[in-house]
Amino acid sequence: MVGYPLLVREAVIINSMPKSQLIINFILFQIGWFACVIGAAKQLPWLGVIVVAAIVAWHLSQSKQAKPELVLLALALLIGGTYDQLMLSGGLISYQAHGWAASLGSSNIVPAWILALWAVFVTILNVSLKWMRGKWLVAVLFGAIGGPLAYLGAEKLGAVSLNNPPTTYIALAVGWAILTPLLLALSEKFDGYKPNGQIV
Repeated sequence: MVGYPLLVREAVIINSMPKSQLIINFILFQIGWFACVIGAAKQLPWLGVIVVAAIVAWHLSQSKQAKPELVLLALALLIGGTYDQLMLSGGLISYQAHGWAASLGSSNIVPAWILALWAVFVTILNVSLKWMRGKWLVAVLFGAIGGPLAYLGAEKLGAVSLNNPPTTYIALAVGWAILTPLLLALSEKFDGYKPNGQIV
């Protein structure tokens, strides 16, 4: 992400986390994203899931309290999974390598690696992206631009197909413009990185 030095600077200003922790957090997020996307493109959907599981475990080990982070993770999986399921069911997106058994009708279920992407996104909400809380216009724009770009990147790598443009692009922009501030608001309530580890 080109603007990440700015994200790190803002994050350092907003909280007392060491700069090295913020950088590691973002690098791990990138590793998880590429593992999921490239794994799916290479028909190895569980590669990303395994990598993200290790990243989430590390994330939880670094938190002051794991329980709020686990609650946030569950909420993000529910919200994000539902959103991507709607995109899939509506025919706007097609995914490679779902990872589920064929008997489950895997092509009609949001892939395991997409759920892993939501899980790894959670790891930056209370660390690298914490500075964005309360800056709702920035969060909306960040989601509206960053969300579609992430899917376009995944398409170029062969993990997804974006069908029916420009409808899909609009749906991605609007969806992420809503989801980003929503998840940031939830992260403020469920923040395992707060010094006292309390849920507000």
